[in-house]
Amino acid sequence: MPDDVLTISEFSSFNIAIIVYFLGVRLNRAIPFLNHYNIPEPVSGGLVVSGSALLAYLLFGAEISFSLGARDFLLLYFFTAIGLNARFADLLSGGKPLLLLLALTVGYMFVQNGIGTVIAVAMGLPSGFGLLGGTISLIGGHGTAIAWGPQLADSHGVTGAVELGAATATLGLIAASLLGGPIAEFLINRRGARPVAALQDETPVVGLEREDEATATVTHTGMMASLLVLNLAIAVGVTLEEILRLGLGIELPMFVVCLFSGILLSNTVPLLFKGIYWPARSRSLAVISDLALGVFLAMSLMSLQLWTIAGLAGPMLLILAAQIAGAALFVIYVLFPVMGRDYEAAVLGAGFAGFALGATPTAIANMTAVTKQYGAAVQAFLILPLVSAFFADLANAAIIWLFLSL
Repeated sequence: MPDDVLTISEFSSFNIAIIVYFLGVRLNRAIPFLNHYNIPEPVSGGLVVSGSALLAYLLFGAEISFSLGARDFLLLYFFTAIGLNARFADLLSGGKPLLLLLALTVGYMFVQNGIGTVIAVAMGLPSGFGLLGGTISLIGGHGTAIAWGPQLADSHGVTGAVELGAATATLGLIAASLLGGPIAEFLINRRGARPVAALQDETPVVGLEREDEATATVTHTGMMASLLVLNLAIAVGVTLEEILRLGLGIELPMFVVCLFSGILLSNTVPLLFKGIYWPARSRSLAVISDLALGVFLAMSLMSLQLWTIAGLAGPMLLILAAQIAGAALFVIYVLFPVMGRDYEAAVLGAGFAGFALGATPTAIANMTAVTKQYGAAVQAFLILPLVSAFFADLANAAIIWLFLSL
C-alpha cells in the first residue's frame, strides 16, 4: 500500500486533462512517429502523465488519484453529437455494413476467448483464466472484469480474478490506444485504402481536419446553439433511459440512449420546424465534439494506475501478447476485406482495434485521429458505436456464459 494518497480535485483534474491534451499535441508534433501513425494526442500526453504517476508511486510511495466526475458527462456530449450528426439516409445505407460488422464482432469474440482459453489450458491453468484474458477484460473492459471476477474466483479457480481482470483491462486499453492508428496507416498506404476526393471534401461527422483547425469559422452564437441542442438531447436521453429502466426493465448505457436521442431529434425537429437553426454537421458542433472526446480520453489515460499492472502474471502477459497479434491479424485479413477494402473499412479497422482491446471511446479516438489526417468517414462513425457500445455488450454476456458452461 502507498504511504500517501494524493487526490486531485474535480476542477483541477479537468484542467490538468486540458494541459495533458496540449502536451500530447506538442509530443505528436515533435515526434514524427506519433503523428505519422495517428496516435491520438490525448493518448500521447496521457501516457506521459500516468507514467510519471507510476514513478512517483515506485520512488516515493505516493499514489496520485484524479477525480473523474466530469469525464462521464463529456462522454454524453460526444455520443450525443454523433447522434445529432446522423441522418436516417446514412443509417439506412449503413444497414448491410452494420450487419456485417456485427457478425464480424460476434465471430471475433469467439476467436478472442478461444485464444485465451487455449493458451491458459496449455499452461495448465483454469479455462476461466483465459476468458479473463479474453472478452471479459478486453472487449468487456473494467466494468465487465469487476462484474465477472467474483464468479471466476469462487467457481472457476481463478485466484485474484477481480484485480487481475482490472489490470488486464488497463493494459488492453493502452494497447488499443496505440494499435489502431498504425493498422489504419498500413491499410491506407500499403493496401490502397486511400480516401476518394469526395470524401476528403465532405464535412466530418466528428472532428476537424488538421489543416482546417486554424481557419474554421466558429461563432459564439453557433457554439451556444450547439450547446443548447446538445443539452436538450441529453435531457431527452436521460428521460428515455429512465423509462426503459424503470418502466420496461431494460438497462442500457446512458451514452447509448443519448446517441439514439440525438438521432431521433436530428431527424424530426428540423422537419417539423422548418425555420429553426439546427447545428447538425456544423463546425461549432464539431469543435464541441472534439473538445469532449479529447478531454475525456486525456482524463482516462492520465488516470491509469499503471502500478496495478505489476500484478499481472506471466501467463496473462503471454495471452495479452497473443490477443494484440490476433486483433491486428483479424483486422487486416478478415475485417478489412469483408468490409470492402476501402477507406471506410480502414477507418473501421482502427476503431475495431480500439474496442476489441479497449473501449468504445478509444475506438472513436483512433478513428478521429485517422480522419483528421485523411478525411471524413461518415459511415464508420455511425455504425461502429452501435455495434461496440450496444450489441457487443449483449453478445458478450451470452458468449462468456457459453464458454464458462463448457
